[in-house]
Amino acid sequence: MAKKFSVLRDKLSPEARARSGEIFQKLTAELPLHELRQAKALSQVKLAETLHVNQAAISKMEHRTDMYISTLRDYIRAMGGDLEIVAKFPDGAVKITNFAERDPEPALRE
Repeated sequence: MAKKFSVLRDKLSPEARARSGEIFQKLTAELPLHELRQAKALSQVKLAETLHVNQAAISKMEHRTDMYISTLRDYIRAMGGDLEIVAKFPDGAVKITNFAERDPEPALRE
């Protein structure tokens, strides 16, 4: 008989829970858009409703390798997040700020 995950988790030692948490953070630190949406327990349909587009537009967006920054920002905001652009160099990282929202219209024009 299958056991609930919460029961199994409760049996873990504090050290094992900490290791598990670290592994989870590493695995979720880098995700494609569709996996990020799924991790947030959102369907394409629900996200499409929030962005006032159809589900096909969400699917198309999730399979792109290139898109407008404003489109990506709207997608991330629809999931409750904020988008930051950071340039990483050997001597440090710089947050790029000139992509601040300027256009009040939804950016899903592609």
